[in-house]
Amino acid sequence: MPNNANNHHDQTPASAIRAYLGGSFDPVHNGHLQMAMSVYEHLSSIAQQQQRPLQVSLLPNARSPFKDRSTNPAHRLAMLKLATQETPLQISELELWQAPPVYTIDSVKALRRRYPNDSLIFIMGMDSARQLDKWQDGLQLTHYVHLWIFNRLDAHQSDSLGATTPLYQLPTELQGQVTASLADLTTVLKNDDQGRIYIDQRQVSTVSSTDIRNQLQTQSNPPDTLPKPLAQLINPAVYHYIIAHRLYSAVQFR
Repeated sequence: MPNNANNHHDQTPASAIRAYLGGSFDPVHNGHLQMAMSVYEHLSSIAQQQQRPLQVSLLPNARSPFKDRSTNPAHRLAMLKLATQETPLQISELELWQAPPVYTIDSVKALRRRYPNDSLIFIMGMDSARQLDKWQDGLQLTHYVHLWIFNRLDAHQSDSLGATTPLYQLPTELQGQVTASLADLTTVLKNDDQGRIYIDQRQVSTVSSTDIRNQLQTQSNPPDTLPKPLAQLINPAVYHYIIAHRLYSAVQFR
């Protein structure tokens, strides 16, 4: 099912289930798509049972407050459109054209105002969730949205955490909100409600956009076909866009 590649999903009738995966998507890679599609597939049956529309969107940011620079938003949006064109995933431009820094707490507040009668879910990795107490009002995210957290950790993090369970990797203030039921994430938050947190234990790819950029920088004469090391990481159409527009060159990132 092709995506609309725009914000037509903003016109979806009330009482929808809406999930968002935020990030710089610089560039978008297969790990991003795997996470978003996994959420879509697991919520589909619940949405059908509840007879509610389901929309899972990629939410590119203007520029991460943790990064000094990022690729032009127009390029990142174009790559997202290419990567999602044969999927049911949507793209939300809520943050993309705002002047940075744009904080996640402001975005979820805006989404709650825009969709007061909808179930809202924000998707992230455990690497980010563990640091929510260091985000701008990060512990308040669940005042506005539910959280779907993928328990993805690289080998170094796994070793440092030892046998710590996913629940106790979260800030203490959030641990009481963890649920084992996906259906809990389809409730509509009202007034002083607290969102629920679902920790997804399934393995997802730990692809890094930084690693992809590093690989692209080493190509002095980029080939016409997708190099084998990158074939499992990014969509071929995204690769050709990168080459055509000379993105991520060594000169650009010096």
